[in-house]
Amino acid sequence: MAAIPPLVALAYFSANSAFALGYLACGSGAIAGSTAADPGGHLADAFFLNAQTMGTVGYGRLSPAGLAANLLATVETLAGLLGLALATGLLFARFSRPQARILFSQRAVIAPYQGGRAFELRIANQRSSELVDVHATIVFTRMETVNGRRMRQYHTLKLARDHVMFFPLHWVIVHPIDGDSPLAEATAETLAESDAEFLVLLTATDETFSQVVHARSSYKPDEIEWDAKYRDMFHTPAQGSLQADLSRIHDIERVTIA
Repeated sequence: MAAIPPLVALAYFSANSAFALGYLACGSGAIAGSTAADPGGHLADAFFLNAQTMGTVGYGRLSPAGLAANLLATVETLAGLLGLALATGLLFARFSRPQARILFSQRAVIAPYQGGRAFELRIANQRSSELVDVHATIVFTRMETVNGRRMRQYHTLKLARDHVMFFPLHWVIVHPIDGDSPLAEATAETLAESDAEFLVLLTATDETFSQVVHARSSYKPDEIEWDAKYRDMFHTPAQGSLQADLSRIHDIERVTIA
């Protein structure tokens, strides 16, 4: 979507150039008011006549002359109106579309969890408004040997909670590592050797625009801190209520996992 403005500009100048060649093909007398004496001048007059016609400006000095040139101007006017409507729609969609603006922790952690351990990552909402009906999915991918062939496999990790109705502050997404988890026997070394990656996808509904927004991130083995947990993000000012400090979202501390 970010490439829409350059594409609109390219389409505009390409269309003007194409119609300019069309006016030149209609003959030297197709443009009334032209004083050009060389091919370059005729091309310039044709181009600027196109710009005035397509933009419905019509300064008056240059105008189409003859049946062929006027028919071409009619087609160009229609193309200009349709192009303006299309460009307006694309630009409106580009700038009015809501963004999720989810802040992901720089590192995931392997942390203590209910007598065992878990893969965890932390996210925070950077918007002033809430996101609702938030769903999280983590796909674990690595190279595995299947039937004697080395290929990449994908596993959707089971989460302790994969859905929250309201997301005003922050959320620690947890995958408990039990006997059924593909991470049950994993170590930092085996993850690196298998070129593992954790793909994270979030979908939510923006409460202001009532539109679905998406956010995604990923973690490679060198972005995972083993035997660690996230530090508390909440604090209470001397005068005020409990607050979440987003500057602490990346803070972790070492722990001992039995």
